[in-house]
Amino acid sequence: MRKSVDRLVFAAALLPLALTVSNFFRLRPSPAKGPRAALSVLIPARNEANTIRGAIEAVLKSHDITIELLVFDDHSTDGTMEILRSCHDPRLRILSSAALPKGWCGKTHACAQLAAAAQHDLMLFVDADVRLNPDALNRLCRLMAAHPNVALLSGVPRQITATFLEWLLLPFIHVLLLGYLPMWLDSGRRPAFAAACGQLIMVRREAYHVSGGHTGIKARLHDGLALARQFRRSGQKTMLFDASTIASCRMYQNASEVWNGLLKNASEGIATPKGLPIWTVLIGAGQVLPFLMRWTPLSLAAMAMTLLTRSLIALRFRQGWKTVLLSPVGAATLLILQWQALLGHCLGHAPQWRGRSYPRRTS
Repeated sequence: MRKSVDRLVFAAALLPLALTVSNFFRLRPSPAKGPRAALSVLIPARNEANTIRGAIEAVLKSHDITIELLVFDDHSTDGTMEILRSCHDPRLRILSSAALPKGWCGKTHACAQLAAAAQHDLMLFVDADVRLNPDALNRLCRLMAAHPNVALLSGVPRQITATFLEWLLLPFIHVLLLGYLPMWLDSGRRPAFAAACGQLIMVRREAYHVSGGHTGIKARLHDGLALARQFRRSGQKTMLFDASTIASCRMYQNASEVWNGLLKNASEGIATPKGLPIWTVLIGAGQVLPFLMRWTPLSLAAMAMTLLTRSLIALRFRQGWKTVLLSPVGAATLLILQWQALLGHCLGHAPQWRGRSYPRRTS
């Protein structure tokens, strides 16, 4: 029995290390700048008074690019609209609408309205807490031009983390992406391997409408993943790239926001009745159990591989060494959060976000 457990933790630690090393060579960086292009930058905003001005200023500082900037104010109550109205630039347009229609999530509805109003063939959906480098938009356009068969392009910005739960849990965005997604098996069209980050998604207008756009995922909370899967189901190709060199994001400001924000999307990610037991074995056996077992050659090797995996990811994405040293604590905490999300889903609890309640989908 003991030998079987040792082999399990060894295999569970080896898998993410092997995939991380392999995926490092497949996660494309953004290229150098290219010829001047044109695109629509689309920002959904609800109660973003603390972030929206910085987002707008970053976009408007972009160079070597022709842009229109559309911001959708989703019934903000914190002064977001007043800040928007104080920004005077002919490239900026402000949108708003009546009450949120039944069956829609706030962000997906805002994105659908933004896409309907956009004028350019390339559209970039970006969250209000993302900060784009001045050359980011030009480089994104060049990356799309270099891959004309790609309809949706997405990347994870560099995550800015300050509080304990931020740097403990948010690095798992990259851990799950690089350590458990077999990119070498992915042609870019299989829905099962779809991945995207809702913080930054660029699409081609025609492909967006062919796929059904955000209308087709109107009730989804995990909009990035859902949109990528929808594109692939409609026959479109999607692609991931490394956005950490062109954009950054402070997604949450405190522990409560971290927990509730991750909880909101969990049941549309790994916290499913069939998937979470498997994820618990993969993550628990590979990243938690080796640090709790009596030391053996295999358990020590598993510990070393887990720390090496986390170190490689932390180095590439500038996550800091604290998240590496406390990686087993982070992994255990992540699993607790996912099980809470699954239990809440089974009990019918609706996640709360930005002052809205979102009853769980039954399908």
